[in-house]
Amino acid sequence: MQEVDEGSPRYPGWRVAVASGLGVFLVSILSYAFSVLLKPLEAEFGWSRQAISSAYAVMAVTSALAAPLVGRWLDRFGPRQVMVPCLAVVGGAFASLALLTARLWHLYLVFAVIGAAVVGATALGYSRAVSTWFDRRRGLALALVLAGGAMGSIVHPPTTQALIDIAGWRSACLALGAVMAVVGVSNVALFVRERPAARAAASPALAGSSVGEALSSRIFWTLILMVFGSTLAMNGAIVHLAPLLSDRGASPGRAAIAVSAMGGASLCGRLLTGWLLDRFSGPRVSCALLAVAALGTLLLSGAPGFALGVLAAVLIGAGSGGELDVAPYLLSRYFGLRSLSVLYGLAWTAMGLAGAAGPILLGRAFDTTGSYEALLVRFALAMLAIAALMLTLPAARQTPLAVASPQGA
Repeated sequence: MQEVDEGSPRYPGWRVAVASGLGVFLVSILSYAFSVLLKPLEAEFGWSRQAISSAYAVMAVTSALAAPLVGRWLDRFGPRQVMVPCLAVVGGAFASLALLTARLWHLYLVFAVIGAAVVGATALGYSRAVSTWFDRRRGLALALVLAGGAMGSIVHPPTTQALIDIAGWRSACLALGAVMAVVGVSNVALFVRERPAARAAASPALAGSSVGEALSSRIFWTLILMVFGSTLAMNGAIVHLAPLLSDRGASPGRAAIAVSAMGGASLCGRLLTGWLLDRFSGPRVSCALLAVAALGTLLLSGAPGFALGVLAAVLIGAGSGGELDVAPYLLSRYFGLRSLSVLYGLAWTAMGLAGAAGPILLGRAFDTTGSYEALLVRFALAMLAIAALMLTLPAARQTPLAVASPQGA
């Protein structure tokens, strides 16, 4: 029987991509519920916003440290074997927040456990599985995976707020953790897998650069800087957007809607980015997205009310959301699939460090000055500088994996 082409809706790789998008949707609860939980935790325990934001930073740092090792496991054993236990640990740990005590170290310990395990249940693993199925449509396939996170940013904030209003924040954590564990594990076990031929010794999917070759390339470090800069602003905005807008007069419900608006823009941006990456130069697409995110960050710095705050959130979501598509796509195009998970794991380390720094720095700025404005302006200028740097990269080859090789090293 003739194999179905990857451009056909009947191609089995699309089922893997959709299931992977669902997996990313579920694990994005961690990011998008946190912003809504910040004020309830502040009210109950009297902790400062910097102290609470530091829990998110602990998760990001432990995730960053674990990413290269988990990436190596993914390359060696395959996604399913790594992701199933990781999802079980993440869901159980988040559900345990229902028993959170007034000791701040307890909060940090839970998020340290989540951070160490969650990296194996994120796009790091799903991207590995999906990339083995696609070549010509890889940009769109990866966009579908990461669109799950954008869908999460639409659904999770109001859902979390509704659960808190109905049953309290502790019950909300218990319910969301159970969903991540039960639905997430079932989804991976049933539907997420690599292409059957991908692990054959002579498979073209194994072509590409070694880790050492990639680390000696200017291209790789430019991509790392791009990931760091875009994540710094994006994660800071995710964690602090709801309290920022409520400080400026928006109700908690409207602030949660603004976070969802960011997610809606991120969803559209990711799907559009996937389409663009399959047709145009990846570095130029990245430059445009960074410029959009920088404009949104600059607008958010001085937005006096809800309407402009939502517009800023939309621009940040569209720009930074698309940037998350660019990283795995360009890594696979410049360096192949041989060591993709390790290289993406290193990019995830940069993402984790930025994800830790952004919320902490913005929390500290608010605690010391009562304002987020000056630091958000600096974030915007940094993203514009990185956008210009992306234009110095060569176009990534749109060639079969077996002959792909890094350029410009």
